[in-house]
Amino acid sequence: MPEIRSNTVLPAERRPVTLHTADGLQLVGGLALPLRRPPVATLICLHPLPVQGGMMDSHLLRKAAWRLPALADVAVLRFNTRGTSSADGTSQGTFDSGESERYDVAAALDFAEHEDLPNLWLLGWSFGTDLALRYGCDPSVAGAILISPPLRFSAPTDLDTWAASGKPLVAIVPEHDDYLQPPEARERFAVVPQAEVVGVPRAKHLFVGFTEPVLDEVVRHVAPASYPLPRTYEEPA
Repeated sequence: MPEIRSNTVLPAERRPVTLHTADGLQLVGGLALPLRRPPVATLICLHPLPVQGGMMDSHLLRKAAWRLPALADVAVLRFNTRGTSSADGTSQGTFDSGESERYDVAAALDFAEHEDLPNLWLLGWSFGTDLALRYGCDPSVAGAILISPPLRFSAPTDLDTWAASGKPLVAIVPEHDDYLQPPEARERFAVVPQAEVVGVPRAKHLFVGFTEPVLDEVVRHVAPASYPLPRTYEEPA
């Protein structure tokens, strides 16, 4: 069977979507669904900092949409926060350093509920982890997975909110992160009793070359029956 490589795109039902915010903006997005079965879980992806090139096509989020519907029956919703551009287009509005982006997160949750998507998990990366911590502890959300959390735009009170909720909180932290490395991450997240910090040896903030261990860790929590992910796939007849 062929090996899954960096640019492998596995079969899924994919379509562009538009999210509508409470303050009147339209956000560019895309939804990837399993082809033949209903999804067992849903990832709502919150991308890295747009002023440093973060967008819905940032490589881990793009590869999640390429692989997880087929390999783990997981739906993947990606979108550009306000003012962010990707190959799919530019979302209306302007970057607001994590403030007005609260409406963007709410719009994604509203869309997922309207589509009746199951078992909603937030998948934040870098800046997106702060959005998840600040605005994602919603009754509709099962839990959150934080990739390279810098804890830059969020506050200790946001961790307190998650602690009180009891919802799962998983931090995937690269050994050589620029902002928060595993030892300090374990200290900072200790205020959340249910939080789990997973260190990834040799990895850096952008996780280049470490897609497989990151997606494995994501699936271990949101769709454990599919863990670990296969490294090969069967081509359709």
